[in-house]
Amino acid sequence: MARVRTARNPLVTVGVALTVAAAAGAGWGGWSWYGAAHDDSAAYAQTRDDALAAGEQAVQNMNTLDHQNLRKGLDSWEDSTTGDLHQQLVAGRTEFEKQIQQAKTVSTARVLSGAVTELDDRTGKAAVMVALRITVTAPKGKPAVKESRMLGQLTRTSEGWKLSALGQAPVGNTAG
Repeated sequence: MARVRTARNPLVTVGVALTVAAAAGAGWGGWSWYGAAHDDSAAYAQTRDDALAAGEQAVQNMNTLDHQNLRKGLDSWEDSTTGDLHQQLVAGRTEFEKQIQQAKTVSTARVLSGAVTELDDRTGKAAVMVALRITVTAPKGKPAVKESRMLGQLTRTSEGWKLSALGQAPVGNTAG
């Protein structure tokens, strides 16, 4: 029996090769995406970003207060805090309200920059440094503007990250 030779269509050969290459590329892309989506470093980065956003907002809240809308401002302070800091704010609220109503000041803060300086995802603790521009307006006179650096300790709660401590960052050269 004689063998009949058939010519292969070059377009079919190219089409099959492209299909195989596309399937291999899609498989590799899917595997890479899955690996990246389930990578611990991606989850850690998201936790860091969440802590930073909450820390910046909480520090801004703690430096913003209007004597004409005092209840809302102090509620914001309490909502931004947890632990001992929260308890101090609640315990001193009445006295603080009196002081602000007498002073009739309005303070507004704007975050200039912030960074997470420590993060322990397992224990739910973080530390942030936030640079702010704070404007304080008294009933008479021009607004006073100052820049400030604050250090905050954060604790993860069931409601998200909250400030558990807040203080002024040291300024200037502290080296001896």
